Amino acid sequence: MRIIEGFEKAKPLLTREVTHFGLAVSPERPSKKELPTEEVVKRILVDVRDKGDRALFSYTKKLDRVELSSLEITRSEISDAYKKVDKRLIAALKLAANRIERFHSACKQRLVSSFLIHGLGRQVRPLDRVGIYVPGGTAAYPSTVLMTAIPARVAGVKEIIVVTPPQEDSTIPPAALVACDIAKVNRIFKIGGAQAIAALAFGTESVPKVDKICGPGNVFVVTAKKMVYGTVDIDGLQGPSEIVIVADDTATASHCAADLIAQAEHDPQASAILITTSSKLAEDVQSESKLQLSKLERRNIARIALKSQGIIVLVDSTDEAIDLVNLYAPEHVLLMVRNPSRYIRKIRNAGCIFIGDSSPVALGDYIAGPSHVLPTGGSARFSSPLGIEDFLKVTNVIALDGAAMKELGQAAITIAEAEGFKGHAQTIKIRLQPTKERAK
Repeated sequence: MRIIEGFEKAKPLLTREVTHFGLAVSPERPSKKELPTEEVVKRILVDVRDKGDRALFSYTKKLDRVELSSLEITRSEISDAYKKVDKRLIAALKLAANRIERFHSACKQRLVSSFLIHGLGRQVRPLDRVGIYVPGGTAAYPSTVLMTAIPARVAGVKEIIVVTPPQEDSTIPPAALVACDIAKVNRIFKIGGAQAIAALAFGTESVPKVDKICGPGNVFVVTAKKMVYGTVDIDGLQGPSEIVIVADDTATASHCAADLIAQAEHDPQASAILITTSSKLAEDVQSESKLQLSKLERRNIARIALKSQGIIVLVDSTDEAIDLVNLYAPEHVLLMVRNPSRYIRKIRNAGCIFIGDSSPVALGDYIAGPSHVLPTGGSARFSSPLGIEDFLKVTNVIALDGAAMKELGQAAITIAEAEGFKGHAQTIKIRLQPTKERAK
């Protein structure tokens, strides 16, 4: 990890514009024979839109090297999955599900519900059908299922559809299926990549068209989500994982190193940054990182991330560190300083803030309660974590009476005529005229 000394030197490195729309940039340039990602995704989207299930079977065989006989997971496959998953994992998933549901239920109670006051109001309704993309293939991500499906269910979504890539034997990891069942997902399909996003956006013979698509994925998935936005809604364009730790001389070096490595092991493009007032901590974290990496199963991935995106910044004060956090607008911020609570309100731009040594990011990733689907790439400046708000829509309601018409009508007529819309003005004038005058 590079060490940068001083606020002014770090400022240009941590000031970023969201120019990549949340998309991960490939570390290797495509060869002349390879098509740009956007062109590949566009072709897949058009094929699935026009050919439906036939295109899904074809792309699964071509891209995932899996020949499917059916797209949808059956009830018996879900039942069988329980037999293949360790009981401790099932118990852990149920505990996580309970905490996630309680958190989002509390959020729902604090939302402004439908109302009508003085003839003006809002009607709040859940979306009818939502699609959730769960990364898969050789890995299982049951936590992603829980963190996306449960907020949707708490919001009142009628139908939740999960799509996830099949393994080489055409099955879905049992843990993911168990998580889907615990989260009360309605239907599960064995499709991944841009073709899965296309199926959700346009619908096919088997896969129903949804109102919104949520969940993280690789560059092809994120590009596809970007391209179908407008046909359906999306939750955001999640990129590689990010963590910024703000620490002083009270922080434990081994804990800081572990938290940095935990996010670095996600992806070679993950960002792991430590901002500290302690030069000794900076040195100790460097040493601890090397030691812990040597024992890590995914050490090659984490090592690349730490070497290319890992930074340790030395600053004069915690306030300077917070200023850099707000510039960078990271996905995760971990405060490992004296009296960390006093800095919470100073952090304006972050996906999730973790307070103190007993709140490592990993607890938020799996079991704390709030969704781990968070804004990345600097988009925390203007966007929020996934929550029940993502699955609700609002309709405004106007129900004015005659007295309000008389009070407001002339001002509305004046504005309409000033804008040149006399037809608009007439709709009000005709209502303000006495009945006898209208009859003439």
